[in-house]
Amino acid sequence: MPRWLLLSLLCLLLGAPVAGAAELTGKIVVIDPGHNGGNATHSAFITQQVWAGTLWKDCDTVGAATSSGYTEASHNWDVALRVRAVLEAKGATVILTRRSNSGTGPCITKRAAVGNRAHADAALSIHADGVSSDAATGFHVILPGVAPHQTAAMREQSRQLGVAIRNALRDRGPTAVSNYQGVDGLVTRTDLGGLNLSKVPKVFTEIGNLRAPHDAAILTSTAGRQQEAEALAAGLTAFLLSRRA
Repeated sequence: MPRWLLLSLLCLLLGAPVAGAAELTGKIVVIDPGHNGGNATHSAFITQQVWAGTLWKDCDTVGAATSSGYTEASHNWDVALRVRAVLEAKGATVILTRRSNSGTGPCITKRAAVGNRAHADAALSIHADGVSSDAATGFHVILPGVAPHQTAAMREQSRQLGVAIRNALRDRGPTAVSNYQGVDGLVTRTDLGGLNLSKVPKVFTEIGNLRAPHDAAILTSTAGRQQEAEALAAGLTAFLLSRRA
């Protein structure tokens, strides 16, 4: 029995309010933890070329890392699990694009396909940046630009999703708005296959710069990743509930 349902039944038996435990029942969310822990040792696999909607790109990449070696793939996986836990407690069905942090890929094309097959109400790709500058700090949210086979409705819904997540990260996330990328924490790109090939509302987050000591200290801490996950879940929840209106 799902945890949210057990809590709901307990509240009903005790005469207590459910407190929104099942507010996302019926909603499907796909969480895409960028990269994978085994990518670095499987270069032949990740460098195969795939069509990303507007250009040919590597199937996947290794991702960034802190100066001490904490990898972006590890960060992304950990945060994805935390976001899933929060959303499932609210009744959502959550699908991850990979099963562990010890494998390879999947290719960016397959990551997008997961959300499309599931007819997800929202999809989120979790990343952290790797800019070689101690002064470059903060988060930004990446929105899809115009790409073949997309619809204007998908882009508008993705923009709404991105704004909801940006607002949550700005108001309750562990890092400040980016001081080096985008405008007020929002960036539009057309070179990301995960966005170009998505048919459902989807955005990417770059939660901070792993190469900047300030951000790295936050993203390598359990408390920082939990705060990030709760903010991301809050943004997703706000978007999903707004679509019921």
